[in-house]
Amino acid sequence: MASIISWVLTAIAIVVIIKILTMPLKLIMKLVINSIVGIILLVICNFLGIGIVLNAWIIGLTVLFGVPGFFIALIITTFIL
Repeated sequence: MASIISWVLTAIAIVVIIKILTMPLKLIMKLVINSIVGIILLVICNFLGIGIVLNAWIIGLTVLFGVPGFFIALIITTFIL
């Protein structure tokens, strides 16, 4: 059973890698820059003492969505946590 799951996960990983490699370089760079700016905003807010809780979910949200993810994290930590 574990062998089947590993084969399926490997196949999914290969498909995702192929999809990423076939994306235009300009789009990939735009996503990378957006993620870097989001992380820089998180670091600046943490340095200034603005109340953003840094955990794996908040960092993952910011890396995945970039600047909009940062603002979502800011809203979540300000009003919910």
